[in-house]
Amino acid sequence: MSKDFSTMEDSNPSSNPSIHEVSDPSRRLFVRGGVATAAGGLFAGLAGCASPASNTTDLSRAPKGIGFKGVAISTADSIVVPEGYTAQVIAPWGDPVGLSGEMPKFKPDGTNTAAEQEAQMGMHHDGIHYFELDGSKRGLLVMNHEYTDDGLLHAGGMVPWTAEKVRKAQAAHGVAVIEVEDRGGAWQVVQPSPWARRITARTPMTVSGPAAGHALLKTAADASGRNVLGTFNNCGSGITPWGTYLTCEENFINYFKGPDTPSAHETRWGLKKGDPSGYRWHEFDERFDASRHPNEPNRHGWVVEIDPMNPSSTPMKRTALGRAAHEGATVAVTKDQRAVIYMGEDARFEYIYKFVSRDAIKPGGARANATLLDHGTLYVARFDANGQGQWLPLVHGQGPLTAANGFADQGEVLIKSRQASDLLGATKMDRPEWTAVDQARGEVYCTLTNNSNRTASGKTGVDAANPRANNTMGNIIRWREQGDFHGERFVWNHFVMAGDPTLARADARGNVKGDAFSCPDGLWVDGRGMLWIQTDMSTSAMGKGDLANLGNNVMLAADTQTGEIRRFLTGPSGCEITGVTSTPDLRTMFVNIQHPGESPSERSDPGKPQAISQWPGGPQGGRPRSATVVVRRKDGGIVGT
Repeated sequence: MSKDFSTMEDSNPSSNPSIHEVSDPSRRLFVRGGVATAAGGLFAGLAGCASPASNTTDLSRAPKGIGFKGVAISTADSIVVPEGYTAQVIAPWGDPVGLSGEMPKFKPDGTNTAAEQEAQMGMHHDGIHYFELDGSKRGLLVMNHEYTDDGLLHAGGMVPWTAEKVRKAQAAHGVAVIEVEDRGGAWQVVQPSPWARRITARTPMTVSGPAAGHALLKTAADASGRNVLGTFNNCGSGITPWGTYLTCEENFINYFKGPDTPSAHETRWGLKKGDPSGYRWHEFDERFDASRHPNEPNRHGWVVEIDPMNPSSTPMKRTALGRAAHEGATVAVTKDQRAVIYMGEDARFEYIYKFVSRDAIKPGGARANATLLDHGTLYVARFDANGQGQWLPLVHGQGPLTAANGFADQGEVLIKSRQASDLLGATKMDRPEWTAVDQARGEVYCTLTNNSNRTASGKTGVDAANPRANNTMGNIIRWREQGDFHGERFVWNHFVMAGDPTLARADARGNVKGDAFSCPDGLWVDGRGMLWIQTDMSTSAMGKGDLANLGNNVMLAADTQTGEIRRFLTGPSGCEITGVTSTPDLRTMFVNIQHPGESPSERSDPGKPQAISQWPGGPQGGRPRSATVVVRRKDGGIVGT
């Protein structure tokens, strides 16, 4: 998550226990003593399963541990990587994606048209994955474009505001598919490419699964409730074993103008009167006026499945996975070859989910598994005080999920997944964002970025799971299923409490074994079991208060066996580090740099576009641009060793 809608995030009024109320402070800080020791034993003993992703390589004989010298904290307007590494910039916002006959160049003054933006890289790169075409030398990069800074996107910013600017902003959202190739030691975008594609906030999509055709998804423009225009605010992502890309719609509600008196359902999803986020799409695209089209918001907040190998395929909104402010969808595989998808919901006091497919994954790729994600069970997590946890099924007719409580059918349970989770007694979390799965060890991780609404006492008070009255630093929780990934019980602890040990405030020091950091967000386990952590300190807080000594946002490597964490990469001024993937041989890493130069208001002054950052183009670049960075070792070795 990048754009800070912190004043809008807390929309959970339920009395469910929070993650900070369910454990004893003397037992839960780490794996030591009592129940924590028992949990540690379970963490040590579970056997692994099949690999969940085509770019996950078995490197069991590769060197273990962290092999690079950590880089220093930096406030420089540049990328810093360890000694012996190189960083190359490719595919910045505005570069052509490689559509045949449509390759408009980026105009540094912001005068590219909406039609041109539809053929260019979108704004604010986020979740990313590499799909191989020719092993580790040529493949497809598929990435999300989360949101727009309209001060940078348009010449003159938002003055005047026009239908053309709305269309251009919508074109800068969504997903890009580009072909990349290693040509003589440097990676390049292949242009043109038969796989090149842009998916935007206006791309036709099909709704599938239990909520398809539901009355709550029907609008004046779509009486079927099965055909939706576009995907937007795409943040974290996932890759399936059958070769498709999962993009997640996160803070979708902020794009809608709310009615004067929002309903209870709309309020629970954070819809507010008017247009407090200021996107102003509703002024020229009326479907974003929820007072006129109250069901349109229900058509967003889904995980969208895309087949990057078939440019003519229609993206599918998979409703069986539930509706949420999704931040990632990470796939694990059970021993009987079913898919399990872990998802966080990036909002204060919201929940962690998993979906278990009914059917096994079939050989034959995307076509053979075209409906796999339409059938299965969605669960929400409850973290108990004894270090145990339970997955609670969101199934119509079970427990309180009945018509008497406002759930007419399974489709309504999924559309109202927050309300269903409230009734089930799920545990309210501190902004659960990216999830990561160590398939071989059977461990699952989730970043809890922060929560400044935490209080010292009361129903959201402190406890061992996060013993901070003001959680400015965040933490990473991990769990292990009892039995297999589809199990309904698990054991849990916290892998690390982020923080800065030099601070006077005890609540912000953390227990990091290695390099200090704050606000973990992006998360990924590579093919040899290294956990990569990316941070998202908001620009409005960066360099101030508890974050005063931590410099720019960073990416770190963590050895999950020893707990050691080292800083691997620091980003340019005002950026977030978000999205990471690699080639199958792990010798090339792709990292996304989002919103360099972001201002504290998160909309730049169009008269001073380079006020905070000139990355990556320098003084002649016109304005800062999100981009992908290719990181490699100079000696050609495996990244991180």
